[in-house]
Amino acid sequence: MADGEPSADDARHLADADLIVAADGGAGWLELQRVRPHVVVGDLDSIEANELEALVAAGVQIERHPVAKDHSDAYLAVAWAVAGGADRVVVLGALAGDRLDHELTNLLMLADPAWRSVDVRVVRGFTSVRAVTGGGRLSLDGAVGDTVTLLAIGDSDGVTTDGLAYPLTNETLHVGESRGLSNVITAVPASVWLEAGTLLVVEVSRED
Repeated sequence: MADGEPSADDARHLADADLIVAADGGAGWLELQRVRPHVVVGDLDSIEANELEALVAAGVQIERHPVAKDHSDAYLAVAWAVAGGADRVVVLGALAGDRLDHELTNLLMLADPAWRSVDVRVVRGFTSVRAVTGGGRLSLDGAVGDTVTLLAIGDSDGVTTDGLAYPLTNETLHVGESRGLSNVITAVPASVWLEAGTLLVVEVSRED
């Protein structure tokens, strides 16, 4: 749980979570949901002092980092979960809010090779973002009619898709271009594969 602005629908992910990690001030939103994290990670400059005291008293694990550090609190929270053996990490509260730089960093961290073998995704409402890198295939979660966008982080070669309305076959998506925007799933299971580079894969499910 990062310290951005989650959607009202995001609380649904908490019910079946095996482990809940709060990135600093993300613990505040969890408190509003009456959910206690298992651990709080970060420099603790965003969490209220009385809230932190209550969590400590309740036995919640606290992993404090210095303010002058190399990574964001959200990144450290994901890294903590992955180091602990998580094979799937859903990051809530990573989007919206007042800090566009944090929002962009939270999306780009999905491409970190440190957790290439882990299903790490940023989720807000009915939107989910994952990364796929060269030599990898990503099976899409969406249903027929759902929207899929492929955004290249650097030029990505050999991009091939299955089950999308506007297919790509061994093609290149260049960084900065909008060619991969707003594709649509026409058959399931749909997937995307690429030979080299990195793509952010954005899936937007229909609310119905």
